[in-house]
Amino acid sequence: MTLCVTSSLVTGIVWASSDSSDDPVAAAHGNDAAGGGDRPVPHAPLSPSRPVKVAVPAIFIEAPVTGLGLDKKGHLGAPPMSRPREVGWYRDGPSPGEKGTSLIVGHRDTETGPAIFLNLNALHKGDKVTVTRADKRTAVFTVDAVETYTKDKFPDDKVYGNTGRPELRLMTCGGRFNKKDGYSANVVVFAHLTSLKQQKA
Repeated sequence: MTLCVTSSLVTGIVWASSDSSDDPVAAAHGNDAAGGGDRPVPHAPLSPSRPVKVAVPAIFIEAPVTGLGLDKKGHLGAPPMSRPREVGWYRDGPSPGEKGTSLIVGHRDTETGPAIFLNLNALHKGDKVTVTRADKRTAVFTVDAVETYTKDKFPDDKVYGNTGRPELRLMTCGGRFNKKDGYSANVVVFAHLTSLKQQKA
């Protein structure tokens, strides 16, 4: 199998400059602000808490989470190749459920076989992504879109920019592969927070 190293410039990730809320009441009523009759209502933002597990039932994913930082060139690292079933969270950005855009990345494959995000591009609008946090809350996100962008036309503002609500991006490699340059594109899943589960004591 081929080697996939997910690395993306994420210095544009920002938080919204307003207080977080733990109120379980949805932040908006009726339809999603973006429009559309049956879109899930966004949930109020949560306080910060690191993610510990990500699950995507539609593609049978459940993965532990490790924190990732930026290298000297401002590019995000990737989970160790020796742990292909692990995903990485950009720890200097918002945690999943905070107001702002949280980023989680994973390998598509490695030299030894498929990795955790092999089928990420098979997700569809309306699919669910759950993120279990250290505070024992599980943030539930609903997928808004799945896009593939070539690396020379990657829309930083659209992917990393603040939308004024808690959002999540899942990202991996995509497009064509060659040994010299690796994959030609990135697969990006756009999702927003729609509900919250509290673990029982």
